[in-house]
Amino acid sequence: MSAQPTPARAASLRTPFTELVGIEYPIVQTGMGWVSGPSLTSATSNAGGLGILASATMTYEELEAAIAKTKSLTDKPFGVNIRADATDAPQRIDLLIREGVKVASFALAPKQELIAKLKDHGVVVIPSIGAAKHAVKVASWGADAVIVQGGEGGGHTGPVATTLLLPSVLDALAEKNIDMPVVAAGGFFDGRGLAAALAYGAQGVAMGTRFLLTSDSAVPDSVKQEYLKRGLNDTVVSVKVDGMPHRVLRTPLVEALESGNSVKALFAAARNANEFKQMTGMRWTSMLKDGLSMKKSGERTWQQVIMAGNTPMLLKAGLVEGDTRAGVLASGQVVGMIEDLPSCDELIQSIMHQAHERLKTLGSLG
Repeated sequence: MSAQPTPARAASLRTPFTELVGIEYPIVQTGMGWVSGPSLTSATSNAGGLGILASATMTYEELEAAIAKTKSLTDKPFGVNIRADATDAPQRIDLLIREGVKVASFALAPKQELIAKLKDHGVVVIPSIGAAKHAVKVASWGADAVIVQGGEGGGHTGPVATTLLLPSVLDALAEKNIDMPVVAAGGFFDGRGLAAALAYGAQGVAMGTRFLLTSDSAVPDSVKQEYLKRGLNDTVVSVKVDGMPHRVLRTPLVEALESGNSVKALFAAARNANEFKQMTGMRWTSMLKDGLSMKKSGERTWQQVIMAGNTPMLLKAGLVEGDTRAGVLASGQVVGMIEDLPSCDELIQSIMHQAHERLKTLGSLG
C-alpha cells in the first residue's frame, strides 16, 4: 500500500489584521491563564498564527522568563496578554517594549497613556471587548485592533452571541468611520467559522478552547480527555466562581458552587486568594491595590473582588494539577464540537484548507 501524499501547505490569507501583526494566517490563540505558556504560544506562531502568552497568572519574573523562552522557540511575532488594572502593568509594558514583543493584548482596556507608550515603541495594542460602544471607545484611545468575544466563548464572557455582537461592533465602527481590524472570538474551531467571520466583515478569528485542546498545550492529558467527553450543553455561565459571568465546564465543584451557600463560598474564595498571594509572592497591600483598581474599573462589589482572587487557584487546580473535581475548567461552548488533539500546525492547516474551500465555493455562487 503506497503512502498517502502530504497535503500542500495552505496558501496564506492576507487581511488588514495579518498585515498589522505580520502573520501568515488570520488566526489568534488567546491568552489563557495557566494554559498559554511558551510552548503553546510559540507553536501557534510557528504555525503561522498569532500566539499570545497569558501573564495574569505569572509574577513579573515568571513573565520575563516566559518571554525569553518563547523568543528562543520562535522568531515569529507573538503577543502577551496583560491585566490593565494590575498594579505592575506599567512595568510589564516596559518589559514588552524592551523585549520587542509584537502585540500587547488586554482583557480590560489600558489607560490612554499606556496605549500611547506602547504604540510609540511599535507595539500593536489589541483589547478584547464585549460591546459595540467599547470598540468605539478603545479606538478613540488609539487601540490598533479589537478582539470581539461573544457569549459562546470560555472564561469571562458576555450575554450576546457572536453572530449578533460581531455585526453590531462592525456597524458601530463603520458609523464612526473608524477603520480598525476586528477579530471575532467565541464559537470558532474550524475553517467554516473563519470563512463566516470574514463574510461578516471581520479580519480574523481568535480561539481559546480549540488551542487548549491541541498536543502542544501543556494541560494534562487526563484533563484534555475530560474536555473531549463533553457535549454542547456541558458548559455553564457561573457567577459563583469569581463574581463575574464565567463560562466553565460543568464539574462537581461548579455544580456545588452553583447550588451552595454563598457565605461558605465567600470564605473559601478568601482562603484561595490568600493561597494565590503566597504562591506569587504578592503582598496584601498589592492585592488590595489591585482589588481597589478592579472595583473602580469594573464596578465590582467587594464580594466580587474577593472572589476574583479565588479564580487563579481554582483554574490552577484543574488546568495544571489535573484535579477535575476540585478545580475549575474554563471552556467555550465549542467544546462539544471538538473530538481530537492535533498539533497547532495541523490545526491551523486544517482550518486554512477548509476556509479556502468555503471561500472558493462562496465566490462561485451567483
